[in-house]
Amino acid sequence: MSDLQRLAAHHADALLRFERENREWFARSVPDRGDAYFADFAARHAGLLAEQESGTCHFHVLVDADGEVLGRFNLVDVADGEAELGYRVAERAAGRGVATDGVRRVVALARRAYGLRRLTAGTTLDNAGSLAVLRRTGFTPVGEVSLDGRPGLRFARGLTADD
Repeated sequence: MSDLQRLAAHHADALLRFERENREWFARSVPDRGDAYFADFAARHAGLLAEQESGTCHFHVLVDADGEVLGRFNLVDVADGEAELGYRVAERAAGRGVATDGVRRVVALARRAYGLRRLTAGTTLDNAGSLAVLRRTGFTPVGEVSLDGRPGLRFARGLTADD
């Protein structure tokens, strides 16, 4: 059983391990974070917590029974009842519905806990897994985008009291 938790200081070690172990996996579908991300991880983590405290972002980790991070599910650029959804799931958890489950949980939090009314997300056309997750969780394409020079789609999802 997995637990979606709001990012906290005590997640730092598990989150860094997640990012290191999955770096090559993530780089296949999204731009690599670069060596500086890992070298400055402690400061970066503290910065994320400060952003979250300000209310401009809501960061979450999905952890397994052992406290290991299975995925990250984030709402960023929160303003005027809207936010951008971003997520990534560990290679060992891919293809098992973990991303879909995590997105559904964050959608529910977005409406109920954070009072958001609309979410957007984007992914590249060659990321079949992410395209499927967004469609399965009620997001609809609203336009084409370029993500780091790669063709992609922009998605949106209105949130209702039923979410």
